[in-house]
Amino acid sequence: MGVFVSEVRPRWSDMDAYGHVNHANTVTLLEEARVDLLFNEAKLRGVIDLAQGVVIAKLSVEYHLPLFATGGAVRIAVSVREIRGAYFILDYTVHNGTKESDPVAVTATTTLAPYDLVNSKPRRITDSERDFLAAWHNGGNGGVLRA
Repeated sequence: MGVFVSEVRPRWSDMDAYGHVNHANTVTLLEEARVDLLFNEAKLRGVIDLAQGVVIAKLSVEYHLPLFATGGAVRIAVSVREIRGAYFILDYTVHNGTKESDPVAVTATTTLAPYDLVNSKPRRITDSERDFLAAWHNGGNGGVLRA
């Protein structure tokens, strides 16, 4: 598979005084795509542990073009760069439109750690989570470690 695509619709209220989607709302759009992958798609494939607790350890966002709320959706491609024993890294490409050929407005990366909400501590990635994440890995088997 390699790339998961989510179409997310920026809201008019996401725009700032300059007429483009502001930083905080861009991060929320990334979150919506991430939830679509880690909660919705994972559940469809029988993987429910990710929806029970994952925290952001690091976020990096690069802006290439302004992102606009035009009333239509934007394409957010999400792939897994790296999977380790207790964290994984997601890469995002946000297009101004729904086609892969539409201009790239934003690229971003998040480092995520599975988290045990009941015991308030990080946890290891399970085998089923690792297998699910590996299906969206963007570079073959490199970067995917077995615990």
